[in-house]
Amino acid sequence: MNETLKRAISGAVYIILLLSCIIYSKESLAILFSILLVFGVYEFSKMTSVNFYAGIIIAGISYYFFYDKHHNPFINKGVTFFSIAVSIRLLYFLFQKNEKNFNIITQYILLIGYIIFPFILINYVPIGNKGYNSDILITIIILIWTNDTFAYLIGKNFGKNKLFPSVSPKKTVEGFVGGLFFSIIAGVLISKFYINPKPSYLNTSILIWSISAIIISIFSTLGDLIESKLKRIVGVKDSGVIMPGHGGILDRLDSIIFVIPFINLFYIILQYVS
Repeated sequence: MNETLKRAISGAVYIILLLSCIIYSKESLAILFSILLVFGVYEFSKMTSVNFYAGIIIAGISYYFFYDKHHNPFINKGVTFFSIAVSIRLLYFLFQKNEKNFNIITQYILLIGYIIFPFILINYVPIGNKGYNSDILITIIILIWTNDTFAYLIGKNFGKNKLFPSVSPKKTVEGFVGGLFFSIIAGVLISKFYINPKPSYLNTSILIWSISAIIISIFSTLGDLIESKLKRIVGVKDSGVIMPGHGGILDRLDSIIFVIPFINLFYIILQYVS
């Protein structure tokens, strides 16, 4: 089997499994991401000094007790703010010129805030005013894919200025702007024709999803750059091999796990504003 066909098949299986579990129920979503979390912890432990078994125990306890606590404002905010604090630390790491490994305590903090808590927050984001709403998470994933696709196409055909050459030589400023632009367009169209087509809610919905698209475009790009730098420091091309032609779970989910805490913070702010 050639590499292109292998990549296409594994990608199709991943997309079908992901969307099916999201659409079916919040329970199937929770089960899927609990399984993916195991692989995520394994890949992270392979790239760091984190002990896999200790990481699994921490992940299992955290996920079991917190995955369905979206209704608890203290837990919701605590998990979100901790993840964002870790994300800020990773952004500092991204822009540091001196490349060095994190100490062991910081590695465990990253395991919790960068890997475990975002997997938990993925279960919080699709909970809307009327309960579980798979459309919310599906739209976020579509906007991430839209950003990635158009950033690649525009960068490949029109890109001249490197965005972050020391980490990802192929990313360009033009590609980033193109991905951002088309993500906003996709957010407006999805809001208008899919999420909430009722005229009485149209303007609010478009504004919310336009802002969401901006957040998603910016932080999914940063998440991809951070994962690239982490892999480069430890000298690996992919975080794992579970998906033939695509790499590991963290290679596929690096954007969404970095985006989700910021999206959830945006939703928390919306609750106060509304």
